[in-house]
Amino acid sequence: MSGATVWAVVPAAGRGTRFGGEVPKQYLQAAGRPLIEHALTTLLAHPQVVGAMVALAADDARWPGWTSLQGKPVLCCVGGGERADSVLAALDALPADAPTNALVLVHDAARPNLAADDLDRLIAAATAHADGAILGAPVRDTLKRADTECTIVATEPREGLWRAFTPQAFRRDALSAALRAVRASGVLATDEAMAMERAGARPLLVEGREDNLKVTTPADLVLADYLLSRRASVGASG
Repeated sequence: MSGATVWAVVPAAGRGTRFGGEVPKQYLQAAGRPLIEHALTTLLAHPQVVGAMVALAADDARWPGWTSLQGKPVLCCVGGGERADSVLAALDALPADAPTNALVLVHDAARPNLAADDLDRLIAAATAHADGAILGAPVRDTLKRADTECTIVATEPREGLWRAFTPQAFRRDALSAALRAVRASGVLATDEAMAMERAGARPLLVEGREDNLKVTTPADLVLADYLLSRRASVGASG
């Protein structure tokens, strides 16, 4: 699949209720720009990515109205109540000339610090592997299992365990089929790899930088602001 068409899909219909506040977290500012702008800019800066489809809430009044970034199209569709619904809506809304077997990069709108070299390696791995690939990192901390009162009941082995990041990269047709199957079964897929796994696929894990953080708490936003500001200053000096 060398030279394959690559589209970015960004589910952004969530309310960010765990973060709190009135502003959905994808629109929170870090280093002077919304988190979703950082995410889209890095994705679209990659030479193989031809465009992005963003799944928005039907009543989203904060979307800036971008139609292009990095000289490439930014398209929008209405997402759903769950992440999987938004991703499926975005896949269905891709332009008519987007191949059914296009490589699709699904990336969190609130994950703003994606490194370009991680994206390079992910696209290469997913292009070479029929079942796709995701960014992630091995679990390095000791894991504890707790009861309902937060008392430790066991120490869990961490060997072979990874934290799943995004982007997650799969063929458009295979991912669409997997998401439809999961929805029909009533299972809530928390990421795209889970849907693919249930369809029998075995995606590759591509180790990425651990500062590819997803902003979930106010502390995450402070860290993202620091990382992105430092990244901008290094880029300006270079």
